[in-house]
Amino acid sequence: MSEPQSRQASDKTPPGTPERRRHTFSMSHSPSRRRSTPQTVYGDRYIPTRTGIDLQAAFSLQGTVTHDAEEIRRETAAETTDTNDLNYIRQLEADRTFNRILKTELFGDQLSIQNSDPNSAQLNTTIVSPQTPPRHTRMDSDNEDTLGDIDRITSTSGNGKGKDVRNLFSYKSPGRRGPGIGMGTKSGVAHSSELYSVSPVRQESQRLLLSPQKKTRAISKVAYRVLDAPELADDYYLNLVDWGAQDILAVGLGSSVYLWDAASGSVSRLCELSPREAVTSVSWIQAGTHLAVGTQSGLVEIWDATTSKCTRSMTGHSARTSALSWNRHVLSSGSRDRSILHRDVRAAAHYTSRIVEHRQEVCGLRWNVDENKLASGSNDNRMMVWDALRVEQPLMKVEEHTAAVKALAWSPHQRGILASGGGTADRRIKVWNTLTGSKLHDVDTGSQVCNLLWSRNSNELVSTHGYSRNQVVIWKYPQMKQLASLTGHTYRVLYLSMSPDGTTVVTGAGDETLRFWNCFEKSRQSGGGSILLDAFSQLR
Repeated sequence: MSEPQSRQASDKTPPGTPERRRHTFSMSHSPSRRRSTPQTVYGDRYIPTRTGIDLQAAFSLQGTVTHDAEEIRRETAAETTDTNDLNYIRQLEADRTFNRILKTELFGDQLSIQNSDPNSAQLNTTIVSPQTPPRHTRMDSDNEDTLGDIDRITSTSGNGKGKDVRNLFSYKSPGRRGPGIGMGTKSGVAHSSELYSVSPVRQESQRLLLSPQKKTRAISKVAYRVLDAPELADDYYLNLVDWGAQDILAVGLGSSVYLWDAASGSVSRLCELSPREAVTSVSWIQAGTHLAVGTQSGLVEIWDATTSKCTRSMTGHSARTSALSWNRHVLSSGSRDRSILHRDVRAAAHYTSRIVEHRQEVCGLRWNVDENKLASGSNDNRMMVWDALRVEQPLMKVEEHTAAVKALAWSPHQRGILASGGGTADRRIKVWNTLTGSKLHDVDTGSQVCNLLWSRNSNELVSTHGYSRNQVVIWKYPQMKQLASLTGHTYRVLYLSMSPDGTTVVTGAGDETLRFWNCFEKSRQSGGGSILLDAFSQLR
């Protein structure tokens, strides 16, 4: 009885109160959700759209893609052994290849495989707040892009022109227009497109991985042969080592000249001067059959290497002959008496012309046979360039060095390029264009420059040094980047020469040793020098 009364009381509503809507529930049916208007449902996965962002500028990707092998080798200059050095170089190159592949796979066309120009103009980008890609409905399916078409955005460059770049992280499904969509020509996508590739990497990455890699060049930092050279003078101004075209090395030791045959490894004595004499310079003729020997008294002797006989003795200097250089049948000699003598070995006269322009001992002489030019260096800190037909006045005079100039080297790859090096107070290598008289490079080596030599097989320069590093350095020209530093001598490396094939250099020092270094690869060209250059010099 109480339950009906309470129900009746609950049905009564006070006046002025709005009537509530009654809902009738049936126990036989499940409750159904009322249909409402579609609403946007947000998930927990958030994929930002990089609209308007240039990855090159935003993430500083330019200029960090590729690295030269020279830079890699320069980073490994501190390695001590050839094996560890080569393995370290290969590891660095593998790391850089992986980085390039990874960036290409992540950023696609935004980042080129090739190294871009770091000096290119930066793009003016407008960074838009991240947003979820719009969802397409059936109504716009006809305007939808196929799988071969990727959303693209336009970034404005500094000159106001639009640049077409990829809109990363925007994904679409291909619209169905017919049976040929996405299958080739009807969709406008070629069969060679990367969309149909079964490779897990992009085509750019495939080309990079399959392209032939440049062979890693291993420069041994340990001399492969060491010969004893007793009585090898520790004198900066002398020139006592020369490697001839017949693959025979001539070395002046005390009052004797010794020959070392590279093919057989045998050693023989070519000559022995009087006890009061001393060998001060040696130089092979271009053919490698005769050797010129300068002495302490100023005499210049020519010896036949095959018969071990002196064919001629020439006077003219009043002091020691410290430098010799051949230009075919003309032999030039420099002396402590400050003069340079030109000697035609075919003529009866002991010398044909005399040059007196330096103020102190002439310690460096180097002929450029192709151009008929002679470079001379002296203890007066000056370097001069002479024409073979004009000995009255030098073509070029350099007074920028602050120490003695003994190291001289002509480039066999470019006309008129001459390198010179200064002594302890200077320590610099300078490269000159003798055709224009201009200086091209100036490098502080940090130690005394004793000798210079240009590689015949590659555009590289070899320098030997004295106080305080006593090292052999290989430089990449024209960048003048140090490729390798070879150590082993305990005294300053005064003497330098190269094998006929251009692969090996030999150095001599005051520690009375000769060290052989395998520095360069064999030249691909067969035969001697250029025929055109030889013909040009014949005309002159």
